[in-house]
Amino acid sequence: MLPEESEFPYTIRIVSEVTESNGSSSMASTCGSTLALMDAGVPIKRPVSGIAMGLIKEGERVAILSDIQGLEDFLGDMDFKVCGTEKGITALQMDNKAKGLSVDILADALAQAKKGRAFILGKMSEAIAEPREKLSEHAPRIISIKVPVDKIREIIGSGGKVIRGIQEDTGATIEIQEDGTVYIASKDTGGEEAKRRIENIIKVPEVGEEYLGRVVAIQPFGAFIELLPGKDGLLHISRMANGRVGKVEDVLNIGDEVTVKIIEIDSRDKISLDRLNKPEAPASSAPREEGHRSHDKTDGRRNGNDRTAGYDDKRPRRRH
Repeated sequence: MLPEESEFPYTIRIVSEVTESNGSSSMASTCGSTLALMDAGVPIKRPVSGIAMGLIKEGERVAILSDIQGLEDFLGDMDFKVCGTEKGITALQMDNKAKGLSVDILADALAQAKKGRAFILGKMSEAIAEPREKLSEHAPRIISIKVPVDKIREIIGSGGKVIRGIQEDTGATIEIQEDGTVYIASKDTGGEEAKRRIENIIKVPEVGEEYLGRVVAIQPFGAFIELLPGKDGLLHISRMANGRVGKVEDVLNIGDEVTVKIIEIDSRDKISLDRLNKPEAPASSAPREEGHRSHDKTDGRRNGNDRTAGYDDKRPRRRH
């Protein structure tokens, strides 16, 4: 009845302490464990109850006992434990002393056990009928997601820098399996934030998507906008405002946030952007000189900035 690991990726430990009994401590543990799991918010499929059946057999005379006590277990001919839900049996265990135990006797014992289990389930449901909607406040929150195996390196980062940064910022603990399964554990909402960051790392931008990005670099021909961690796009100077913009800094500066839309991704995965809700170009923004080359790619490489690689200062071929 436990949920699949993909649905509920927890290690579960149940402790049942029975200090004294005159009945089946194992069946009491079955019922108590079910109640404990539901109270803790574990999404079990259905509640399980259990009952211990007994048997007194003298010649042809047979008496089947329900919920046997210690003396009946000691002097009787059978200790037959049956666990199950309203839909069927989940576990059986038998100690048998009698000889010639017939199929009919077993069938009667199972039928009687079914009535007993149903009665016990009804009493259990009066206390709690189904798992609580939320996990116990004492349990850590665990989120499980699947990522492409070839993206694991990006999530970890050079020397573990990226994954350490996510854990330090969110307070979550992240564990990545070789098959791409990622477990995120936290005691608060930090797990959801860690999940969002990981999803942003593995996300592949597509034409038509809109982003609220941040200006991370400026060249004479445009501004580079960070859409997702490690994924930038070029907003050409001709798409920054309504009207002619002579200088990028007249409209945008490093750190500014701007809403953009992806209009093209070329064969080299270079992203071209268009600005949404364009402002009017400042009247003081002087037009660029004709024939002016707005950047030098070799300078970009020499400075260790590869954002300009694959881009030039020509106006986009298409207007949107």
